Amino acid sequence: MFSVTILGNNSAVPTHDRHPTAQVLQTLDHTFLIDCGEGTQMQMNLYKIKRGKINQIFISHLHGDHYFGLIGLLTTLGLNHRTADLHVYGPAALKEIINLQLDVCNANLPYTLNFHSINSEEIIFEDKKMAVECFKVNHRIECWGFLFREKKNLRKIDPKKIKNYNIPTTFYESLHEGKDYITENNKLIKNEWVTVPVRPPKSYAYSADTTYFEQIIDKISGVDLLYHEATYLHALEEKAVNRFHSTAKQAAMIAEKAGVKKLLIGHFSSMYEKLDDFKTEAREVFENTDIAEEGVCYFV
Repeated sequence: MFSVTILGNNSAVPTHDRHPTAQVLQTLDHTFLIDCGEGTQMQMNLYKIKRGKINQIFISHLHGDHYFGLIGLLTTLGLNHRTADLHVYGPAALKEIINLQLDVCNANLPYTLNFHSINSEEIIFEDKKMAVECFKVNHRIECWGFLFREKKNLRKIDPKKIKNYNIPTTFYESLHEGKDYITENNKLIKNEWVTVPVRPPKSYAYSADTTYFEQIIDKISGVDLLYHEATYLHALEEKAVNRFHSTAKQAAMIAEKAGVKKLLIGHFSSMYEKLDDFKTEAREVFENTDIAEEGVCYFV
């Protein structure tokens, strides 16, 4: 499983039954929270997201619609007697903000809260299954996008085929990694004879708030799913530029130039009640575009 659930798809002001930015990326091994705008906990309740499974939170920047829900979530986790470590990745000032909020209310969390300041484009989280890299986008303040990549999936041993060869079980891990086996008699047993491939690793890019910014294309090239903000329709391109945001058409242009497989657009201005025109505008440039609808789980 590799999926993204949209909890909030609106820009700064919650309205039209839309909420500030928050998303959950889920795999078999991870539940990542990406941004945490106001109301995120209520959306988690509504869409059956188990907050206790979240061990990593990624905050793109310090505009309130992307992190004002964070302190509430952190304290709720404490009230729910969480004991597992929690890791928060974001701009350096976030640590000071959260610590101040915890201090003034004399909150003692029963778990260890680890802050990881983002200072440069690099891998900020990595384990055996997944790597998360941050990249700069172009917004009014320091702002980061996130690239989530599964690591190369191991090959699967075929139990029927491997019976035909006397391969020791101590070599099975190497078979999973795609290596051939050479017997004591110097006979080659090719990996493909005893294993089968699994699905290719998946990737998801979250571009956060940004103007039209071609410098991100190399970072997100070829990803399976790209989320790109589309605050305005292209008729308001000048307004988008002045406010360091993008239009639906511009988001689609980035997707096309980056050769991504699918595009989700979101972060819609509250001036728009209906969103159909955003999809129409983007699809004129990049056909495989969808609106990032709240409550919808997009499988990658």
